[in-house]
Amino acid sequence: MVFTVLLYASLTIFVLGLGYKAGTWFTRETGLTSGHYSPSKRLFSALAGIVSAIFSFKVIKLIEVFCLDILLQRKILKESISRWAMHMLIFWGFILLLLMHALGQIITASLFSGYEPTLNPYFFLRDLFGVIVLAGVVIACVRRFILKIPRLVTTGMDKYAIIMVAVIILSGFFLEGLKITSKTEFSNMVNNYAGLQGEQARALEAYWASENGLVSKEVNPPFEKDMLEQGEMLHQSYCAYCHSPAKSAFASFSVAKIISPVAAPLDRAGFVTIFWYLHFISCFAGLAYLPFSKMLHIFSTPASLLANAVMDEEKSKPENIATRQVMELDACTHCCTCSLYCSAMMGYEAKGNSYILPSEKIAPLKALAAGKNLDESETRAILEGIYLCTNCDRCTVVCPSGINLRQLWFNAREKLLGQGPVEPLILSQLSFARGLRRGQVPEETYFIPLEKAENAVSKKFKPLLESGRPIDLNISGSQKESSLILETTFSYCFGCQNCTTVCPVVGNYENPGEELGLLPHQIMSCLGLGLTETALGAKMLWDCLTCYQCQEHCPQKVKVTDILYELKYMAVKNMDKEVVENDYQAGGLK
Repeated sequence: MVFTVLLYASLTIFVLGLGYKAGTWFTRETGLTSGHYSPSKRLFSALAGIVSAIFSFKVIKLIEVFCLDILLQRKILKESISRWAMHMLIFWGFILLLLMHALGQIITASLFSGYEPTLNPYFFLRDLFGVIVLAGVVIACVRRFILKIPRLVTTGMDKYAIIMVAVIILSGFFLEGLKITSKTEFSNMVNNYAGLQGEQARALEAYWASENGLVSKEVNPPFEKDMLEQGEMLHQSYCAYCHSPAKSAFASFSVAKIISPVAAPLDRAGFVTIFWYLHFISCFAGLAYLPFSKMLHIFSTPASLLANAVMDEEKSKPENIATRQVMELDACTHCCTCSLYCSAMMGYEAKGNSYILPSEKIAPLKALAAGKNLDESETRAILEGIYLCTNCDRCTVVCPSGINLRQLWFNAREKLLGQGPVEPLILSQLSFARGLRRGQVPEETYFIPLEKAENAVSKKFKPLLESGRPIDLNISGSQKESSLILETTFSYCFGCQNCTTVCPVVGNYENPGEELGLLPHQIMSCLGLGLTETALGAKMLWDCLTCYQCQEHCPQKVKVTDILYELKYMAVKNMDKEVVENDYQAGGLK
């Protein structure tokens, strides 16, 4: 009765939880555009996309991904053999245990006549599959806690997954080992299936104590040969048809041998019942909590791999892309492969901000997608992590879950720009990547962060252009040749920050961003975005030593120093004469 209640309760929670999590894929949003589509439209678009993919040539690609990336986990094998072995052991061990053991009465019994869980090969295979899972858990523990793979961050959810799997498997082994040694279990079996008494019962008990690991004070070795022969005959008559030798369950039999010195008191204390509850409660608890833990990736990761295999960023419906991105947040296994290959990982080493690592961005992005508000410090940290992304796309390429991380960062950045604190980081090299994808951002929201950043910089570092005159870059006459430097060469900049790195002015300050307003590479980015007045407001222009270090070290041959000099000239040229006179008089100059 208790077993039935626990089973149905855990199944109910599992099904409802799985339905709830699947429902969030159609209701939550990761960016600015996904909120434009109703959940019903996203659901029907997804169903239509699935049907069209199945009944088209895309089904070939789906079959390939299912076999190679889901069943054989090809992407993980390319990245790490040890990690591939860990995943394959845990994945296939658990799947086979589920099909043959947990669902044995439903699946195995329907496929094979005469099925009994204590008969070979099922008796042996159950232990084999359990050992396979346990081997995978051992590899996971070694990788995370002994080898300590670089940037492999272990969270509480990772520890929960490891502990839960280990408890399920080990409790199963101990339960079976206790049953093997238990005199109570043996007596119940004899009474129910053989009905033996007296000398016959003792002979069978002696045989089981000799061959099957039974621990009983009523029969002690050495056993008489005649008694063992009689016990073997009785075993073949009453037990062998439904019970293979206990040695077949090699792992459980090993546990039985280890605990045999204390098996009798454990049996009297009812440890078989205790471990029965422990094993089944851990199984039911793991099943019920699965939709709300990282173990959900058992379902969401295959879905992500299949979706990304047939979806196209340009051709797929935007509502389907919005749904896929929310699903991808649940597909992350926190394997940290993306962090290992991240181009910005040295930023994490220098700053210690874990949100710079791609794998650590997922958790706060899930919170944002769920409508939760991050505190200011956490928002700034995740903003920094997303801004420092170099858009190299390495994380997307190596992700074994098939997550399009580059698109995810882009959408998250756009969402955070609208609600996060204003930072001049929007004027960094990442602004070019944003500009290239301008068509993916609603026109009414694209300029909001630019204006906020420009106002923030202008407020902190007052530009010399107090007259508010517009800047005309199309200077004619004698200025035409010099203006071409400003109009063209900055466009070759790809934001490597070499100019800022070698600048002696920048190196002179502990916090150059605060002192100079905009650094050389950020000034180049301003020009790329057309924010000329913001560039003119940077104190860097007036602190520049004209040493030409930035220009000499630029790999793209951008004339950085000449551009800074021309900007300074433009600022002076466009200043109101009255402002100039006041400044001179205030400085005591005539």
